[in-house]
Amino acid sequence: MKQLNYIKLEFPARSVNEAFARSAAAAFAAQMDPTMEELGDIRTAVSEAVTNAIVHAYPDSVGLVQMRLRILDGGMLEITVRDKGRGIPDVKKAMEPMWSTGGEERSGMGFTIMGSFMDGLRVRSAEGKGTVVTMKKRIRTKEPV
Repeated sequence: MKQLNYIKLEFPARSVNEAFARSAAAAFAAQMDPTMEELGDIRTAVSEAVTNAIVHAYPDSVGLVQMRLRILDGGMLEITVRDKGRGIPDVKKAMEPMWSTGGEERSGMGFTIMGSFMDGLRVRSAEGKGTVVTMKKRIRTKEPV
C-alpha cells in the first residue's frame, strides 16, 4: 500500500503522556474524516498500546515510547507503538484475555481491547529488546449526499 502521509512521535514512558498520544493520534486521523465512533476506536486502541508500553515495558524505569501513524491508500490508518523495554517472553500467552504481568490492578485485557477496536493487530516482541504493536483501522469513506 502506498503511504500518503505520516507522523512520528517519541516521548518518555510516563503516564501523563498517554493522553497526549491518544489525542495526537485522533488529531492525525481526523484528516481521513472518520466517524466519531472510528475516532473513539482509535483513541481507545492507542491508549491501550501506550499504557502497555508505560506499565509493562519499563516497570522500574522511564524509557522511551515511539509512535508512528501512517495513512495508506485505500483509507487505511496504520498505528505503530514501539518500546525498547523488557519485552514479552510469550506473545501468544500475553494476548490471552485476563493475562497480565501488571499485578492485580491490571485487567489483562489490553491486547483484546486493541484487537476488538481495530481491523488488524500484530505484536512482535523480544525479551530485553522491546515490543512493537502494529494496528490497522480502515476508515470508511462517506457516501456523497
